[in-house]
Amino acid sequence: MSKEVEIKVVAAGQEHMPYVDTILDTIADAAKIRGTGIAKRSPEYIRLKIEEGKAIIALAGDEFAGFCYIESWQEKKYVANSGLIVVEKFRGHGLAKEIKQKAFELSRTMYPNAKIFGLTTGLAVMKINSELGYKPVTFSELTEDEAFWKGCASCVNYDILQRTNRRHCLCTGMLFDPAKQVKPAEAVKPEPVKKENSWQRFKNQFKDKAKALLIFLH
Repeated sequence: MSKEVEIKVVAAGQEHMPYVDTILDTIADAAKIRGTGIAKRSPEYIRLKIEEGKAIIALAGDEFAGFCYIESWQEKKYVANSGLIVVEKFRGHGLAKEIKQKAFELSRTMYPNAKIFGLTTGLAVMKINSELGYKPVTFSELTEDEAFWKGCASCVNYDILQRTNRRHCLCTGMLFDPAKQVKPAEAVKPEPVKKENSWQRFKNQFKDKAKALLIFLH
């Protein structure tokens, strides 16, 4: 990350609409470089996410640095964090993790009871997801909303998803289920230690020795 310019990661608003085309171009370029699928989105779709307060944007001054958005599915039972992208010159300094963290926090705020999921082929994203509490799952544990899966149609690997009846693809499914998070156990107060005074300690020692003597004599 550039040391000269501070990079701010914030919820996107109306003032960030001019970056829509840049966001889409960056996503398209990343898809070509990776040779793996990134679902294409229209300018209208990205604008809608920004208008709804469901997008995170990173800026180095006025320069676009990264982006991510969230979307709810299946009557808000599921939330996906999608479209994560970081401009190449800003990679390798933890910006992707910061964007994902902000998107995760936004998801938990807007949909506290929803399961949060994602599809990815990137090991770096898998690591970030794991740190946030996501677990690898089969596609059957993700949303059944057909609208979500139609979004994969623009992916170069979509034929794999179709051939396997939506059971497998090159992407890994990961899920955060708030209902399965382990809550911190209530602190158990230790029992107070009983202190013995000198006389009590002497009596206890005497009893032990007396018992031992009786057993010996018997």
